[in-house]
Amino acid sequence: MNEYKVTAIICAAGTGTRAGFGKNKLLAPLDGAPALWHTLKKFDMAEIDQVIVTSSDDDLAEIKNLCEPFGYTVVMGGNSRTESVKNALAHASGEIVLIHDGARPFVKRQLILNCIDSVKKFGSGVCAVKATDTLVSAVLGQIGNTIDRDSAYRVQTPQGFLTEDIKRAYELAGDGIYTDDSGVYCDFIQPARLIEGDEENIKLTYKSDFTRALPPLPSGDRVGFGVDVHAFCAGDHITLGGVKIPFDRGFEAHSDGDVLIHAVMDALLSAAGLKDIGHYFPVNDEKYDGADSRELLKTVVSLLNSEGYVPFNVSVTVQAEKPRLSPYIDIMKSVIADICGIQTNAVAISAGTSEGLGFVGEGLGITAYCAVALRLKNG
Repeated sequence: MNEYKVTAIICAAGTGTRAGFGKNKLLAPLDGAPALWHTLKKFDMAEIDQVIVTSSDDDLAEIKNLCEPFGYTVVMGGNSRTESVKNALAHASGEIVLIHDGARPFVKRQLILNCIDSVKKFGSGVCAVKATDTLVSAVLGQIGNTIDRDSAYRVQTPQGFLTEDIKRAYELAGDGIYTDDSGVYCDFIQPARLIEGDEENIKLTYKSDFTRALPPLPSGDRVGFGVDVHAFCAGDHITLGGVKIPFDRGFEAHSDGDVLIHAVMDALLSAAGLKDIGHYFPVNDEKYDGADSRELLKTVVSLLNSEGYVPFNVSVTVQAEKPRLSPYIDIMKSVIADICGIQTNAVAISAGTSEGLGFVGEGLGITAYCAVALRLKNG
């Protein structure tokens, strides 16, 4: 039995606009599941007694679906990270609280345990990595002063505190805006204790942190890779490859949630060097609410044509535990081929399971991966 009860707060109420997905980056795919799911999974451990996840109103339904299998509490965030943490702290029941960025899915179990241990010994524990590069301050694009790197650290999360202390710090902070919990603690309680962080505990900030686009082929042809993932919600069917498939669940999505077609769209746009799906079909645009993804794919093919490219090969892999997809694959191939203007035998669709492992294996949703090749119209 734990000496202290521990609450973990995972901050997921931001927009993540710098990542360029057109939606909360934490709901974008990472290794076959929404990025946030990987973070949630890391805190599913015996040493954590309560997990609270903050969410914006726009993402509430999808984040609740991700948190439900873990039994985590979801609370509404605020207009800033500071407000979101305050809201979550009001629900914290443990004597120790860890505050972690949802955009750090690579955090290791040992780092979490070290953070808890530091709070027990010193009242706080803040993960940080010592700076190794030369550091300077800059004014109007010009170097000002050199900063002593021997005393400089890059602060990470999780950051741990005695719950009553960090609650009091936030109360004293009033309407002040902070980007970091240790800053609040240091301003109103005492200097926080640093513990050794982890270089691999990176924060997902830009799209390049999620994936790398493949380069064009020497011939002038181009290749692209795409992936999409959606969690299940209540419903009576799912749509894949433009085909409605009877099922006892539905997709939590802004459009019809067709992960297969969305992966194809993502791959085509990537191959052509265009912007991502979220740019052309933003989730906050009501005209795409419940949109037919076949029509969206037609728009993407038109965009490619305007850039001088046409698809000539599409290969898709779908991972799903249920429903059984094999009876529908030939129809899906025909739909994709017709929209892309290619022969059916230039479209490959395969379906498999994850053998009970991970997000897909636990029956929480479906992931689709797609590789495409484009050719110059006159090539």
